[in-house]
Amino acid sequence: MAAHRLHFLLVPHIGPGHSIPMIDMAKLLAKQPNVMVTIATTPLNATRFGATLAGSINAGLSVQFLELPFPAAEAGLPEGCETTDKIPSLDLVPNFLAAIGETADKYHIPRIMFDGMSCFNELCCNNLYVSKVFDCLPESEPFIVPGLPDRIELRRNQLPAEFNPSSIDTSEFRQQARDSEVRAYGVVINSFEELEQEYVNEYKKLRGGKVWCIGPLSLCNSDDSDNAQRGNVASIDEEQCLKWLDSHEPESVVYACFGSLVRVNTPQLIELGLGLEASNRPFIWVVRSVHRSNEVEEWLAESGFEERIKDRGLLIRGWAPQLLILSHPSVGGFLTHCGWNSTLEAVCAGVPLITWPQFAEQFINEKLIVQVLGTGVGVGADAVIHVGEEDRYGVKVKNEDVKKAIEKVMDDGIEGNERRKRAKELGKMANKAIKEGGSSHLNLTLLIQDIMHHANATS
Repeated sequence: MAAHRLHFLLVPHIGPGHSIPMIDMAKLLAKQPNVMVTIATTPLNATRFGATLAGSINAGLSVQFLELPFPAAEAGLPEGCETTDKIPSLDLVPNFLAAIGETADKYHIPRIMFDGMSCFNELCCNNLYVSKVFDCLPESEPFIVPGLPDRIELRRNQLPAEFNPSSIDTSEFRQQARDSEVRAYGVVINSFEELEQEYVNEYKKLRGGKVWCIGPLSLCNSDDSDNAQRGNVASIDEEQCLKWLDSHEPESVVYACFGSLVRVNTPQLIELGLGLEASNRPFIWVVRSVHRSNEVEEWLAESGFEERIKDRGLLIRGWAPQLLILSHPSVGGFLTHCGWNSTLEAVCAGVPLITWPQFAEQFINEKLIVQVLGTGVGVGADAVIHVGEEDRYGVKVKNEDVKKAIEKVMDDGIEGNERRKRAKELGKMANKAIKEGGSSHLNLTLLIQDIMHHANATS
């Protein structure tokens, strides 16, 4: 700190789902008086996300990348493997995790945790850690998560890998992360208090008040250009995408995307496509089939799918400008894997959800969406499919299940209209929260004041 200027060092876990919201956070912090921000990342990630930060740098904000070489060779990784979606083989996941370390403890810097989840999820996971309520239960037997404001029922086979291990052993890394979380000075949450007020209150009690909800972070991107460039170069021209969306009626389009890490097996991906087709709704489908692109392209070509849906379907192969799509008036439903970034982006856009969780905390997020917020309908996914184990499970969700969930969300009846109304209300609350006088705007101020006080007390 120099002349009462705070310097925040942001060290994101190097995967898109973590880096993108932390870069948004960096921009948000840098807009505050007497604050400068440095994002520590690797050269390849600085290049990948550079366009996302360029506007803020050009506007004169004190925000920058600090490029640090990633020890790929030392960790036994191939050159260029500097982010989670670039790991060529799941056998190398432990190597990747071993290449990441923490330095804040060593230098006695107040370390604030950000893992990109909601207070709902943080509280659920803490209570699961403490209670071990699922111990000795069969993996498919339901249990109630204790100590929550709502009655939330889960099964062990729906829990994140901390409680439901996969064949890839990451237990040592997860224990280190858990220990680090417990010791952290405080927690920054990419959410807003009005979305989950009771869970914010309970989580604050747990963390001694050091919890700051400063989201939705995606709303720091103020225009279509920012939204189109966020995260990566889109695989479709922005104007082409907008033109297609403009050609459809308000709230008529289903947008389907499973994020950057989900690896759906080919038969299951085909069922998704057939479900979208059977819904008879116009749709945008982001066909991102990691390590299976040849199989999927073969099916698309030989089955006649693309020809059949060409008048009402738009396929995007690769990265999609998701914020741009969700904020368009023609989009009426989002078929999602329930990753928190995607969930929150849908909340901001006031769009109801068709939920199809896959792994990690996604089944917990589905409970929040469907049961607590009342803005989603599930396709019927019933258990985690761990990354790398997709082929063991075959087809878990049929195309008719997809069709039925889409019809429910897009329905014009009382239930569908009530769901849409609730989604729109939450969207308005989200946008209000980040503006001056809003809860997240206030929390950002309180965060900076708290760190300033701490810095002065220890200087």
